[in-house]
Amino acid sequence: MGAFQNPTAANLLLPALALPAAARPDELAAVFAEIALTSSERDARREHPFDLLTKLRALRFGALRLPESDGGAGASWREVLGALVRLGEADSSVAHIFRNHFFVTERFVTGREPGYNPAWRKVVAAGALIGLATTELDRKQTGGRGDLKTRLTRDGDDYRLDGTKFYSTGTLYADLTLVRATSPEGEDVSLIIPTDREGVERLDDWDGIGQRVTGTGTTNFHSVRVEADELLTDVTSYVQPFASTIAQTIVTAVNAGVLRAVLRDAKALLLSRKRNFYYALAEVPAEDPLLQQTIGRIASEAFIAELGILAVGDALDAVAALRASAPDDPRLPALVHDASLTAAKTKVVVDEFALRSSTALFDVGGASAATLRQNLDRHWRNARTLSSHNPASYKALALGAYELKGTQLPALGFF
Repeated sequence: MGAFQNPTAANLLLPALALPAAARPDELAAVFAEIALTSSERDARREHPFDLLTKLRALRFGALRLPESDGGAGASWREVLGALVRLGEADSSVAHIFRNHFFVTERFVTGREPGYNPAWRKVVAAGALIGLATTELDRKQTGGRGDLKTRLTRDGDDYRLDGTKFYSTGTLYADLTLVRATSPEGEDVSLIIPTDREGVERLDDWDGIGQRVTGTGTTNFHSVRVEADELLTDVTSYVQPFASTIAQTIVTAVNAGVLRAVLRDAKALLLSRKRNFYYALAEVPAEDPLLQQTIGRIASEAFIAELGILAVGDALDAVAALRASAPDDPRLPALVHDASLTAAKTKVVVDEFALRSSTALFDVGGASAATLRQNLDRHWRNARTLSSHNPASYKALALGAYELKGTQLPALGFF
C-alpha cells in the first residue's frame, strides 16, 4: 500500500491511499509536482492544460472511484477528496476540471444500477474524462427541475439534440459530456454523448477573473444525434435528493487546495525577503513575530480546511456503503442529509479561510508581492471564483434554519 505524499504534519491524519489498479500515488505525486511548476504561468497566459490532462488520463486519475474489478482504484471518497486537495494545491483550475467527472461517474461507479450503459465505465477505466453541460442562462431560476430549453426530438429509434449550455466546466477537455434536456414527452432527462460528435460545438469563452482554464465555456448542440442507449434511464427521477453534494464538495476541496498553495507561497515569499521595515519587530523578515503569526494563521486555516474535507469524505463513504449494500434501507435519507450538512458547514468555513488567507499572503510579502510578475493574486481570484459558485451566505442561512428549527436543507441542487 502506498501513501499519498503530504509534506506537512497533517500527513499523520491522512489515510494511506491504496491505488493498486490505477493512479499510483507516486506517479500522481510526480505529475502534481509538474503541474505546480507551470501553474502560475498557465494562469497568467491563460494557457490550457491539454498536455497535463493527457498525463492524468494516462494515469487514469478519473478512475479512482471505479472498482478494481473494472480497472479502477477502488478508492474511498476520503481518499479521492484528499487527492483533489493536493491537485488543487498544484493548480486549482486543473483540479476543478474533474469536478463534474467524479460527480457524473459516481452514478455508475458500482455497475449495478439498471439503465446505465456499461461502455461508460469501460472508457472511464481507460482514462476518459466526462464533462457536464446543464446550465441555461435563460431559465427562470438557477437549478431545480423543469424549464429546460435544450430539447430532444425523435429521429426514428434515436433522437436529435438541440440547445445551448453555459458554464460547461471541463467539457472543453472532455471525451464525453452529460447533458440535461427536455424529452419529447416533456420530462427532464440526462444523456451522455461524445464531445467530438458532429453538431457539438465547444466554445472557449469563459472570461472569469479566476479559474481561467477550467474549460467553463458555452456548449452548443446543433441537431446532434443521440442514440437510445445514451440516455440515462433511471428507475427513479433524475434529480435525487442532495445529488449535488459531491459536486459542491469538490469545489470546496479545490478551495482547500488553494489554501495549501497560499501557505506554500507565503512561506517561500517570507523566507526570500532580505529586508524589513525600519520600525518592524525584527530586522530579518522571517524572524519577525508578526509575520510568523500570519504564517501560523494561514497554516492553521489550511489544516482545518483539509480536515473538514476529509470529514465530508467520511460522510459520503457512509452513504456509498449503505447505498451499495441496502439501497432501500430507511436510514439512507438521514445519512444523505447528514453528508449534505457536513459539506455545507465545511464550505462556509473553507470559503472564508481561503479568501482571508489569500489576502494575508500579501501581508508577509510587502509591496513587491503585488507585482504581475509574482502573480500571487491568482490565489485570491481563484478562491473568490470558486466561492462564488454557491454563495456561502445562502448555505449559512439554511444551516441556521436547520439548527434552530430542524428545517431540512434544500434538496434539488447546490447542497
